[in-house]
Amino acid sequence: MNTILGYIILGLSLSAPIGPINAAQLDKGIRGGFWHAWFVGLGAISADIIYMILVYLGVIHLLETPYVKAFLWIFGFLVLVYTGIESMKDAGKITPANVRGNTGSLGKSLLSGFLMSLSNPLSILFWLGIYGSILAEAANEYPMRQLLIYSGAIVLGILIWDITMAAASSIFRKLLTLRVLKGISMLSGLSLVGFGIYFGVEACRMLFFS
Repeated sequence: MNTILGYIILGLSLSAPIGPINAAQLDKGIRGGFWHAWFVGLGAISADIIYMILVYLGVIHLLETPYVKAFLWIFGFLVLVYTGIESMKDAGKITPANVRGNTGSLGKSLLSGFLMSLSNPLSILFWLGIYGSILAEAANEYPMRQLLIYSGAIVLGILIWDITMAAASSIFRKLLTLRVLKGISMLSGLSLVGFGIYFGVEACRMLFFS
């Protein structure tokens, strides 16, 4: 039981640092409420599960090639900058009416989280490095059934954090003033653009200076 709890905490610790997904969840939660924010997280978890499977199959080593990495950095740059600019453009349009209503479909929120996580090279580095080493170590000590349980515990930890973020953003939209909500939405958009620029710089560094 303690081992499973440790893997749940690992999943929580992966999700807790401020990153593109947290910023997007906060923004979606302010605009559309709990479900929109949570579906961003579910989309991200879907991408995480794909990477977990790739690590298990050994396929993810193909993603270590420089050109594939550069492509992912560029893709991440485009997704994050576009999402961030859209968020900042829409920040000024927040009104009492659209704060109370839903903005866009849940499917769009799900796809947004999925693309953001799938195009994040830092996710690949994590799953390849940390999860890959955990898998290699655990494979020597535990049967396949245990590996699946521990992998599920990591996903559960990520899911708990996503629910927490979705609930927090939903509470913010009910308690904070319209001006503060607009400010948070603008900051969320700026942080997404900032992460996107970082991805773009990394892509240029990999293509032209390595």
